Amino acid sequence: MPKTTTLTIRLPVDVKGRLEKLAAAMDRTKAYLASRAIEEYLDAQEWQVRAIEEAVEAADRPDAEFTGHEELRVRFEKDVRTTAGKKAR
Repeated sequence: MPKTTTLTIRLPVDVKGRLEKLAAAMDRTKAYLASRAIEEYLDAQEWQVRAIEEAVEAADRPDAEFTGHEELRVRFEKDVRTTAGKKAR
């Protein structure tokens, strides 16, 4: 089991109530659910920050290539028409 530590947080009353209800329904502790929720949040946010940093790094390279506004607009409109056609079927 990984080492753990204690963290005290303030929650809105309704959020605490929801957490208690879910913990009971899942037969888990509130601490377990809160820990899992924080881990999942951190995973998502860390991934996003890394992706942004990588994109900025790529954009800053001397050989970086960019797509112009008009080309992107045309691609977007084509994608929208394609997607709309699939939904209509």
